[in-house]
Amino acid sequence: MKMSRFPLCAPLQRVQSLSSLYARSSGINAEYGGIKELIKVLQQESYKDPITEFVESLYVNFDFDEAQSKLKECTTVIENDFFIVGCLDDFTENARLIISEIFCRIHQRIEIDMLADKLNMAPAEAEKWVVNMIRQAHLDAKIDSKNGYVVMGGTSVPIYQKLIDKTKDLHLKANSCCQKVDKKLALGI
Repeated sequence: MKMSRFPLCAPLQRVQSLSSLYARSSGINAEYGGIKELIKVLQQESYKDPITEFVESLYVNFDFDEAQSKLKECTTVIENDFFIVGCLDDFTENARLIISEIFCRIHQRIEIDMLADKLNMAPAEAEKWVVNMIRQAHLDAKIDSKNGYVVMGGTSVPIYQKLIDKTKDLHLKANSCCQKVDKKLALGI
């Protein structure tokens, strides 16, 4: 879904923000959900409301404290908007999922109590939430219930090892190509 380069009116920016967040949390690729295009439009436009500011604080500034405060304001805005009031529960759920997913991808070790505070949830509810988020987002993470932490798996292969793996058989392929060229030259082809 490509957004046009034309400015969106305020209600459409709000609805596009909601639909992009829903698409993103539903597993639809960010390109199709329009997050990238939406961010470009929101940065160009002067219209601001809690929903569009929530998107900016999360995807542009990566400011989770601001996103948390905007999430509270978004609830009030959605409750008072006739056209999107039916989306309140879905929006809250999806917004929490996106906040926690981005937060977990950035940090290696997270206190469940702190995450619960960021998501406006009780710690026990947040722990269940994290379990579901790990399953849905396919994150490499473990929950240390005893100490109250979520430990993200960050076992990435060092870049030099990736380079060695990619070029491991390069000399064999080069020799094979040389032999084929020599064979064709010998046959006069």
